[in-house]
Amino acid sequence: MKSTPQRLKNVTGQLNGVINMIEGEEDVFKVLTQMKAARSALNSAMTKYINEHFWEFINDCSDKEDSCRKFLEELLNS
Repeated sequence: MKSTPQRLKNVTGQLNGVINMIEGEEDVFKVLTQMKAARSALNSAMTKYINEHFWEFINDCSDKEDSCRKFLEELLNS
């Protein structure tokens, strides 16, 4: 299983590819397909990171409960 940093490096590579496609005036459908794939990969990395660090985050929130609740709501609703 890939680590979160490796997943993010893959996303970076995908985004660099998208930039090259746009600069090379590739077909819009192909560019958007690659953007969608990059977004999916980033979401996957984010989910993995959350799963790995959820309890650490919750423990850190004990002193700032309201701001953590708001952040979690924004994160889950985006």
